[in-house]
Amino acid sequence: MSEYDSEPVRGLPGLLPPGEVILWQGSPDWLVLARTAFHTGPVAVYFAVLAGFAFIGGSTLGFGLTVAAGLIGIALLHLLAFGTARSTIYTITNRRIVLRFGIAIPKCVNLPLRVISTLDLRIRAQGKNGGTGDLLMLVTGQQRLGYIALWPHAQGWHLSTPRPMLRAVPDIARVGMIAARATQAAQGDGIVTTVIAGATGPATPPTANPTHTPTRQSIAAGATTATIPTRR
Repeated sequence: MSEYDSEPVRGLPGLLPPGEVILWQGSPDWLVLARTAFHTGPVAVYFAVLAGFAFIGGSTLGFGLTVAAGLIGIALLHLLAFGTARSTIYTITNRRIVLRFGIAIPKCVNLPLRVISTLDLRIRAQGKNGGTGDLLMLVTGQQRLGYIALWPHAQGWHLSTPRPMLRAVPDIARVGMIAARATQAAQGDGIVTTVIAGATGPATPPTANPTHTPTRQSIAAGATTATIPTRR
């Protein structure tokens, strides 16, 4: 992870070296980010319950103050999510995945594709372009990442072994497949297979599994599975 002041290429701390090309760039959907990372839904429910108790107890002042505090709190969380989304750029190249984020001080996390052993996709909101969701990565080797430094671009509660992630990405099915195929190409082995979706859900790519035996794991009702073994 590095901090920097200038950005010669949008979303990157420096110029691309020879042979490296950008395959995809994007930013989180701030409304989905507010719901999934900043938990605006549970916060709204919490204040609604408090307001309900105040109303039942006959405290008009308490009811009004609770509602006001809840509205302010939810508004602040949405504002924080909006600022986070605006300051975040995810980049996938043929050699690495880059997370650029930071409202006050831009920070950059470079994840070489060769150290990514697992890619898991999680749908957060359905949509006509494959939906909006998260792409979670499991990093192997000597790469050490801090959970607090990564948040909110890390899977929750994985404190000892943080899993960096691309959060609330629109068209996540296409983005996931780009990442899976780029990782496969960078590591030089592995396959990308497709599991046909069941009748209850759409196809949801990808997950990557570090094994030399092709596996098929459904993330939802059906899934596209990218099996990308690490080098041994």
